[in-house]
Amino acid sequence: MRIALFGGSFDPPHQGHLAIAKAAADALSLDQVLFAPAGRQPLKRDGHAASFEDRLAMVALTCETDGRFEVSAVDAPHPDGSANYTVDTLEALAKSDSESVLFNLAGADSFQYLAKWREPRRLIDLAQWIVVSRPGVPLRLPEGLSLTATQQARVHLLDSVHEEVAATSLRERLAAGDRCADLLPAKVAAYIAQHHLYQST
Repeated sequence: MRIALFGGSFDPPHQGHLAIAKAAADALSLDQVLFAPAGRQPLKRDGHAASFEDRLAMVALTCETDGRFEVSAVDAPHPDGSANYTVDTLEALAKSDSESVLFNLAGADSFQYLAKWREPRRLIDLAQWIVVSRPGVPLRLPEGLSLTATQQARVHLLDSVHEEVAATSLRERLAAGDRCADLLPAKVAAYIAQHHLYQST
């Protein structure tokens, strides 16, 4: 099995996420993409607009669009409220399934700051990386982190996704009453409306 972890806020999950996952699955012949909403991201200080439970539910609906996609709670919030680190998540996945080839899927905007993540070299050793192009962001190896030739070979740069969906502006549109049918899977839009998420207070 070729499995990719696709972590992130998913606040909410949108068509851009689907485009990234599909492009990666097609290019790297992935059997499974695990959509894993993050409990608490260490480099994101503002937290999340929707609860983890709502984000997990929306991701589950998003994953119905492709048989290769699966929702995962592997990055659920810790009971003590501490931050979720990708290195711990990848380590847990590697231990639970040592037979599969493990990948980590990330956007170029996140990957360029890999040197600031916890144990960046360990991250490259634990999983191969699929780095997807993002508008306005150079698609290249991370700054401030010298990788060996072996480590560089474990990074796959994928310049085939050009959809720009900014989560902040998406939430602003939702708060203004726009259902964002052009950017959200239909079932996610319906869930947001049903549960009154992202409404301005």
